[in-house]
Amino acid sequence: MELDPRRLLVLAAVARTGGIAPAARALGVSRSAVSQQLAALEQETGLPLLDRAGPRPELTGAGRLLAGTGEQISRQLAAARDQLTDGRQVRGQVVIGASPWVIARLAAGVARLLNHFHPGLEPRFQECDLTTGLRALRVGELDAAVLADDRDTAVPLPPGIRARLMGEDEYRLVVPDSWEPPAAPRELAGRPWIGAPPQSARGRAFARFAAEHGLDPAGAHLAEHPAAVIALMAAGLGAVVAPTFLAAQLPRATTTALPVGGTLITRVLHREGHAAQDLASRLAADALLQAGRNHLEAETAAGRIAQEIHVRTLRDPTE
Repeated sequence: MELDPRRLLVLAAVARTGGIAPAARALGVSRSAVSQQLAALEQETGLPLLDRAGPRPELTGAGRLLAGTGEQISRQLAAARDQLTDGRQVRGQVVIGASPWVIARLAAGVARLLNHFHPGLEPRFQECDLTTGLRALRVGELDAAVLADDRDTAVPLPPGIRARLMGEDEYRLVVPDSWEPPAAPRELAGRPWIGAPPQSARGRAFARFAAEHGLDPAGAHLAEHPAAVIALMAAGLGAVVAPTFLAAQLPRATTTALPVGGTLITRVLHREGHAAQDLASRLAADALLQAGRNHLEAETAAGRIAQEIHVRTLRDPTE
């Protein structure tokens, strides 16, 4: 029989993560894609690899055997990457920019990944927002960055910088729970708002929403950091246009069903090129993406993410 090694890698991911859904998130594909690969592998072997009778699928004896083979292939591929990396002598400091929110959640994971796979690289983290992060990338002060932007009005990237999407989130209209939920946006005319700096992603999304519905955002509170938005909403100080992940965290709030156009994208940016520092930049971006997937997996397992995470191929506006 001929076995597709890529399907063995998928089976190994299921064994390593403990299920189809976490394997899908770790691999960056959909659950249906994992299920299809497993079904194809079962057809190739003529053996059941998953016992689907219980509340959650478990590997059969044949499944565990082949998963071990897949893990060996995974280690060999990792060793080959390490050999190539060592040959390029990628060592030294790599500077990573991100918001305080991202640093608090991903810095430790990125450091662990780089220490394990690329011990010659020493990460240094630096707080930045969209404007300062792009400037720092342009002048070479940052090697990689995680920056949020509004898809419809995404800021052009500096030359030689590549973007890879970490996530995409729809906007929601949220009001304090002490307010009567509006049936239409125009009912919020004259009410206070929790806005954001005009150059920020959420600020541009809010300005677009206000213009579409004839609302005057003048005098709105300006809060960019999620903690500030949470505090203002807890005090009932205004309505807000927020991405879904933030809307779910807002206390004393009602998330309306009114449509809000556009999406918030989270981009991992790194330099393109063939110099050693360019490779270090890409390796840091790889670690950021994997740390992001690991963080979502941990939050989901702990029950801190209520909404379902959809895993699909994401394309940057530059693609």
